[in-house]
Amino acid sequence: MIPPKTARSNLLVILLLSLSTAALVPATALAPTAALAQEHLSTVEFYSPAVERTMKYNILLPAGYDGSDERYPVLYLLHGLTQNYTAWSRLGAPAYAGLFSDLIVVMPDGGNSWYVNYAESAGGQRNDWEDHIIEDVIGHVDENFRTISRREGRAITGLSMGGYGSLTLGLHHPEMFISIGSTSGAISYGRDAARRLRGEARSRGDQRRRTGPQRSPEEQAAREERRRTPDPRIGIEGFSSQIERTPEGRPFLTAEDADAYDPFELIHQVPRERLPHIYLDSGTEDRLIQPARELAQVLFEKDIPFDFMQMPGAHNSEYWTQSVGHIMSIQYEVMRRALGERPSWER
Repeated sequence: MIPPKTARSNLLVILLLSLSTAALVPATALAPTAALAQEHLSTVEFYSPAVERTMKYNILLPAGYDGSDERYPVLYLLHGLTQNYTAWSRLGAPAYAGLFSDLIVVMPDGGNSWYVNYAESAGGQRNDWEDHIIEDVIGHVDENFRTISRREGRAITGLSMGGYGSLTLGLHHPEMFISIGSTSGAISYGRDAARRLRGEARSRGDQRRRTGPQRSPEEQAAREERRRTPDPRIGIEGFSSQIERTPEGRPFLTAEDADAYDPFELIHQVPRERLPHIYLDSGTEDRLIQPARELAQVLFEKDIPFDFMQMPGAHNSEYWTQSVGHIMSIQYEVMRRALGERPSWER
């Protein structure tokens, strides 16, 4: 569906403003700041009851954290499928965090879980991955660091699987986040699962995308070996290979289970006055841009304020290294305005 003329004009303004902002921060200018911010990157190990295992997250603290008693807003960055809690540190998060003197950035680990509470777990596992983030990670951060532990001081975003996760978690818990965001988000994951469970027909093109390329027996064996090989960067016992990081069980047993984790459904269920600020972006060469545009259309039709950006790029690290700068700057400003620390226009 094509947006109405006024909406298309507003979208064009949003895109032009976002792209012009990108030009203001050349990548080379961030290198010294990245080195500074990296000194304050720490890895925290803790026990998560929601998944009954030891887990880790990376945290970036402001340069002046140790010498102050100030409390800080927190931005949570969720990683994508097959990634882990170290991914955002390699995608430029420390560089951009270094531009802010009063922001904590937390990068949790969610395995290959899609950040949902599984409808059915297997293999003796407990797979409540929504609770892992909402209760265990956020609870641990608020208990052990000087955070502003209320809605106005908390935002969440993610890439690909993490973009889907941040939107569903934020719409499930709007009382916890002032801003939720997605970059290259696989935000139709819940909707697609619901359609499959309802037995809706898929086009042959959709079938080909789901089955993927055909592999020879040798290629398949090599792939399985890679999936069984622990990633030394993760360093979580029993949770460092792709096979270990993929939950056993089923995330959704019914279409209604999937609907409960579908942003396209949830956006209609949260009262307008309780909705967090919403940020969406995607690369123009990324097939996942279509669901982002569809959700943007829904937001236009419901007259819900949001930020949308599209710029050249595909579903890869080159794009995310650029998009994280937009995400952090926008969500930082949303938090600071909610905390009453920015000028506001009064009638």
